[in-house]
Amino acid sequence: MEGKKIARRLEGKVAIVTASTQGIGFGIIERFGLEGASVVVSSRKQANVEEAVEKLKSKGIDAYGIVCHVSNAQHRRDLVEKTVQKYGKIDIIVCNAAANPSTDPILSTKEAVLDKLWEINVKSSILLLQDMAPHLEKGSSVIFITSIAGFQPQGSMAMYGVTKTALLGLTKALAAEMGPDTRVNAIAPGFVPTHFASFITGNSQVRESIEEKTLLNRLGTTGDMAAAAAFLASDDSSYITGETLVVAGGMPSRL
Repeated sequence: MEGKKIARRLEGKVAIVTASTQGIGFGIIERFGLEGASVVVSSRKQANVEEAVEKLKSKGIDAYGIVCHVSNAQHRRDLVEKTVQKYGKIDIIVCNAAANPSTDPILSTKEAVLDKLWEINVKSSILLLQDMAPHLEKGSSVIFITSIAGFQPQGSMAMYGVTKTALLGLTKALAAEMGPDTRVNAIAPGFVPTHFASFITGNSQVRESIEEKTLLNRLGTTGDMAAAAAFLASDDSSYITGETLVVAGGMPSRL
């Protein structure tokens, strides 16, 4: 984003992004703040939350931090209640928290791991939105972060990919249920070199093979994902709901 002029499309908006202290989540929340939103940072560790808030404040962003492990019911309630106490409303929520605790084939995956995948990647977002729905403003925007792997779950990420497929359906279902006052969309990132994806993107051979599968011959950046999220959060996308925006450099997608 350095050197680029950022539009201020989110002035007066209040945005929450889960798992937003690093990687794609941090990129999104920083972009929202630079576009004028008041932003609420959350993740599991207090130290990470405080560090992210300081980084954002140093850029002139109105940032507030709340520790939230998305599978903890009290943490979810606190995230909603403290945000409403501080800002009086919620306009934008990005459900970004995800886990991929295993690289086992689906038929070898332990039940506890299956439970964790569903709990964090799918169920916790539903429960968070149940708590949040009464506080969402008219014209609000919900954004799920799914994955290119949701369209073709494969290899060591197959079960993770299946949970991301579920988010494609959840986006459609909630767009119908929450409209017309709230729009619900998803972003399906391609491969972005973050800590979460380091086991893939840290290997130069794997990285090159992924780059070759894109039409733009490069991996994605957190800034690419943040720009897409800012569009979906803003009134520039006011006639878009129930859609998944694939941001993957032209990698094959769609079910």
